[in-house]
Amino acid sequence: MLLEGLPRVLAAVGAGAVAALALPPLDFPAAAFIAFPLLVWLLDGIGARPGLIRTLLADFWIGWLFGFGYFVAGLWWLGSAMLVDAAAFAVFIPFAVLGLPAVLAVYFGLATMLARRFWSDSASRILVLAASFGLFEWLRSFVLTGFPWNEIGVLAAPTPMLMQSVSLIGLHGLSLLAVIVFAAPAVLADRHHRLPVLLFAILVAAGHIGFGAWRLSAHPTQFVDGVDVSVVQANIAQSDKFDEAAAQKIFSKQIAVTEKGREARAPNQTQEAPAQGAKIISAAQKRQTLIVWPESSLPFILTERPEAVARLADMIRPGETLIAGAPRIEPLATGGELLYNSVIVVDDNGEIVDARDKVHLVPFGEYMPYGAFFERFGILNLSQMPGGFSPGTQREIVRLDGAPAFLPLVCYEAIFPAEIAASIANDRPGFLVNDTNDGWFGRTPGPYQHLKLAEISAVAVGLPLVRAANTGISAVTDPYGREIDALALGATGTIESRLPAAAAATPYSRLRNLPFMMLLSATFLAGLTGWLLISRQTD
Repeated sequence: MLLEGLPRVLAAVGAGAVAALALPPLDFPAAAFIAFPLLVWLLDGIGARPGLIRTLLADFWIGWLFGFGYFVAGLWWLGSAMLVDAAAFAVFIPFAVLGLPAVLAVYFGLATMLARRFWSDSASRILVLAASFGLFEWLRSFVLTGFPWNEIGVLAAPTPMLMQSVSLIGLHGLSLLAVIVFAAPAVLADRHHRLPVLLFAILVAAGHIGFGAWRLSAHPTQFVDGVDVSVVQANIAQSDKFDEAAAQKIFSKQIAVTEKGREARAPNQTQEAPAQGAKIISAAQKRQTLIVWPESSLPFILTERPEAVARLADMIRPGETLIAGAPRIEPLATGGELLYNSVIVVDDNGEIVDARDKVHLVPFGEYMPYGAFFERFGILNLSQMPGGFSPGTQREIVRLDGAPAFLPLVCYEAIFPAEIAASIANDRPGFLVNDTNDGWFGRTPGPYQHLKLAEISAVAVGLPLVRAANTGISAVTDPYGREIDALALGATGTIESRLPAAAAATPYSRLRNLPFMMLLSATFLAGLTGWLLISRQTD
C-alpha cells in the first residue's frame, strides 16, 4: 500500500474503527475481514528507515494508529460516565474518550513492532502478526491491573456457537486465531505461497464453527431441580445514587420490583416440565428461590439501618435467599474503617449470613491511584468517596443451604476469565453471580459489551451466569452462553427462571492459559520458520 502522510494515518485509524463494528451491539464480524487485511497492507508498505529507532517507531506507529481507531470507536461510551455528575467530572471526558484509547493502543503498536521484526513478503507474516497480537492481548489482561475490554477474540464470538472455543484456549487463544482468519485475505494480493495460509485460515474458521455447533448440540441446557432465580432490575437512575435523600426511595423500589416478580411467578411455583431438548438434574433439596439484586442496590450500610433489616426480613419469604450488592464497612483495630464494594447474602430473618468483597477494583472509578496526591487538589474517584473502596483479599465461593454454591463477581471482575479460573481451581461452584451497575453508561454500547464479556468468561469456565444489572442488561445464561432469559437495557422488571446446571470443568478452567501458551509458541515458530526460509531464498 503506497499511501503516505495524512492519508496513511487516516487509513490506519479508519481500519481500526472499522474493526470495532464487529463489537457488540453491532456484532458484524465481516468488518474485521476488511480491517485486518488493511492493517497487513499498511505494514507491508512501511518503507526503509535510516537507523533502528526510526524503523521501530514506524512499525509501532501503524499499529498504534490502528489500535487508537479501534479503541476510540469501541470505548467512546466511557465518556458518558463523566456526565452523571458533569460539574465534577466533565473535564475528564477527553481522557476517557481519547486518553485511555491512546494508552491501550500502545499494546497494538508493540504487537506490530514485534511482528515487523520477522516480516517478509510471504504469507507467514500473517502467523507472526497473529502471535504478536496474541502475546500483547495476554499482557493487556494483567499489566497495570489489566484492562482486557474488547479483546480481538470478541470480534469472533458474536453468538454462543462462536464462543465455545474459549472453553479450550481461552479468549487470548481465540484472539490469536481470529487475527489469522481475519487477516488471511491480505495474502490474496501476494504473488507466491498464498494457498497454505489461506487453507489454514479456512480450517481454523471451520474448526471454530464446527466445534461450537457440536458442543451446543451435544449439550442441551440442563437445570438444577428445585432451585429458581429471581433477578431484579429496578432501573435506578445513576444520578439518584448520589442523592442521599433518595436512598429510601431506591430501597423501596428494589423491594417493590422484587415483590412484583414474586407475584408473577406465584402461579408457577410447582416444577414445570422442561422445554424441548432440556433436561432436569435431580437434587435432594426443597425448592429454593435466589433473589439477586445488582451492584450497590443497597445504597447504605445495612447493619447501620435496623429498619431496613426489618423490611428485608418482611420481604424475604421462607425458602428465599437474597444475594445483593452493597457497601460494607470493616472497623480497624487501630481506629478508622475500611469500605468495601461487596456482595452480601441475607436470609429470611434479614440477617447477613455471608459476604464477599470485590477484589479487582476499577482504577479511577472505585479507587484513585496515588489517591492522597490527587485528593489534595479535590480530585476524587467516580465513587466520590475520599480514599475510595478497599480491595478484598481473596475471591471465594459462597455456600448456600439447599442450592449450589456460587462465585460472586462484582462489575468488571467478570471480564477476567483467568482470575475466575484461578478462583475456582480447587473449589468449583455451581454458577457465577455477576452483580453490576452499568447505569453510568446509559443507552450506549457499554452495557452490551459488558454482558458479552461476562458471557464469554462463563463459557470459558463452563458455569452458568446469573447477572443482575441495575439498568440492564440482566440475564441468565447456561454454561454454554445460551440466554435462558434477559431484560432489555433500560427495562424495569425481574427474570424468573430455573437455575441452569453447571457443565463439566472445561480444559480452560483446569489448565488456564497453558493451551494458549502452547498455541502461541506453535504459531510463532511456524511464522518464524516461514520467515527464515524466505530469508535464505533471498540471500
